[in-house]
Amino acid sequence: QVQLVESGGRLVQAGGSLRLSCAASGRTFSSYVMGWFRQAPEKEREFVMSISWNGGTTYYADAVKGRFTISRDNNKNMVYLQMNSLKPEDTAIYYCAASRQQYPPTYDYWGQGTQVTVSS
Repeated sequence: QVQLVESGGRLVQAGGSLRLSCAASGRTFSSYVMGWFRQAPEKEREFVMSISWNGGTTYYADAVKGRFTISRDNNKNMVYLQMNSLKPEDTAIYYCAASRQQYPPTYDYWGQGTQVTVSS
């Protein structure tokens, strides 16, 4: 069982940066694939980025390529999403998710989300 708590979301101007954090409980955190997803108003939840258990492999959505970076610290049970050059279309609730299965990831556990609002 893994519990996830996101933080760091806030209102930011376009072109600005934010770092989201996801704190995970559980002694097996280092074995999980971790992902970030987002859901904008009236849209379906979409994949943003993911990172393998050891941080060696990352995947990203085309919409965030070159702007967002995902990282993890297994010693601290933390996952981060660094977001640069933010755009109004990045406005969404951002969710952290964990998957026991490496490939394909199944994302069995989810956080409650943190709101990111980008003003133009």
